[in-house]
Amino acid sequence: MPVLKFRVYWEEDESVYRDIAIKPNQTFLVFHQTILQAFEFDSKHKATFFRSNDNWQRGREIILEPDNQPRKAEPLLMAETPIGAAVKDPNQKFIYLYDFNKNWVFLVELIGVSKDENSKITYPAVVRKEGLAPSQYGTKGLVGDKLVEMEEKYDLNKEGMDAEGYGEEGEEGEESDAMGGDEFGGDEDSY
Repeated sequence: MPVLKFRVYWEEDESVYRDIAIKPNQTFLVFHQTILQAFEFDSKHKATFFRSNDNWQRGREIILEPDNQPRKAEPLLMAETPIGAAVKDPNQKFIYLYDFNKNWVFLVELIGVSKDENSKITYPAVVRKEGLAPSQYGTKGLVGDKLVEMEEKYDLNKEGMDAEGYGEEGEEGEESDAMGGDEFGGDEDSY
C-alpha cells in the first residue's frame, strides 16, 4: 500500500515542523492524534482540518465531531474520512486548527508519496522533527533531552567563551587599537 508523507508546519514559525508518514486508508482522526503527539500537545480541545489550496485558503472542513454549525458545504467527520479521500492534488495542502480558544494553526502539506510501506514502521509515524515544539500552555520547562537539544542547536554549553576572543569591555589593548596605537605604526602623540 502507498504511504503519504506530510509536513506539518507550525504557522508562526515554519522552521518548526514534523514530517508524518501515514497510509491513505487511515483517517483524519488518526492524523489529528499523531499531530498532537508529534508537537507534544494534549487532546483536550476541539480541532478541525480544512482542505486548502496553494494560497492556504480554507476549503471543505473535516471536523472532529458534529457541531451543527451552518457551513456552505456539509463538513466531513475525521473518524469517517480516510486521508486518501481528501487528497486531490500531488501537492495537497490542509490547514489544521487545534484549540479554538488558543487558535493553534498548523499548515499541512503533502511532500511525498512512497509506493510501498516500510515493514519496520508502524503507521502513522513521525519520521522527522525540526525545531522545538511550541508550548501549549505557556512557557515549557526545559528539562532532559529538550535542554540538551537546545544546547546543541544554539551552542549554549560551549566552554571557554573567552578563548573565542571576546573580552570584557575596556580591556587593555582595546583602547590603544582604537586610538591608532603602536600596532598600526602610529603613536598617540601624532594626533
